[in-house]
Amino acid sequence: MDLETVRTFVAIAEAGQFQKAAADLSVTQQAVSKRVAALERDLGVRLFTRTPRGAELTIDGQAFLPHARELLRVAERAVGSVRAGHRPLRVDVIASRGAASGLMRGFHLAHPRIDLDVVMLFEIEAAVTAIRSGSVDASFRAVAAPGRPLPEDIASVRVLDEPLQLLTGPAHVLAGARSVTIAELVGHRIWMPGIVPGTEWGAYYEDLVAEFGLTIEATGPNFGSDALLDTIADTPALATFMSEQTRLVWPAGHDLRRIPVTDPTPVYPHSLLWHRDNPHP
Repeated sequence: MDLETVRTFVAIAEAGQFQKAAADLSVTQQAVSKRVAALERDLGVRLFTRTPRGAELTIDGQAFLPHARELLRVAERAVGSVRAGHRPLRVDVIASRGAASGLMRGFHLAHPRIDLDVVMLFEIEAAVTAIRSGSVDASFRAVAAPGRPLPEDIASVRVLDEPLQLLTGPAHVLAGARSVTIAELVGHRIWMPGIVPGTEWGAYYEDLVAEFGLTIEATGPNFGSDALLDTIADTPALATFMSEQTRLVWPAGHDLRRIPVTDPTPVYPHSLLWHRDNPHP
């Protein structure tokens, strides 16, 4: 299997568009299309469905994506293992649109000569395992969950408390508010289908519900942020929480509102984790 076709597949999956992936890879869009076609022939399945918004993963594409990322990680480790005294700094972030990804972009701009490899692992247990094995150097995670202490060989430092915002459609009863208090959210339906039980973000929102009596629903399949925004825009009864630094783009017709939450302001606690014996400078 040609790794360039796998790399191109992952770039399209992350960018959501063939054109954007081509720009990220510094190749033509035609070359990207040819690589995907070759990979689909090798696998015998369709990996993408073209839509007016770009490219969406098929079910087979979704199944192949984590393995494709692992193939690229293995290839990168193989290359890095024979570099004379040098390898990239590998850092795990939880999502490409979140605050931790923004911090790493800022780091890269400030230190362009440092080779950097940003990966995305699913949850904190996988991240800690990767740190202990040396497959990643550091990870941005929420580690404030009670009863889940980090292993003694894992160090951490709190780096960012990111305020939560309420995201609503234009017809929601709170859409016109400049800010809302936690107390004003009681009784409103906050829909967050991306919450997965057992994850650190799942534990965070469980604590938020228990502390303030909120109603957070995680029902239904998670079709990604675009589908979530479509539903919030069209359903006056639903709102969702979004972290302040999460980068979102939606159609102008959605007219979504990002509303600060106050009194008190809930924040998502980002910490940086690394192994105490990691020799990477």
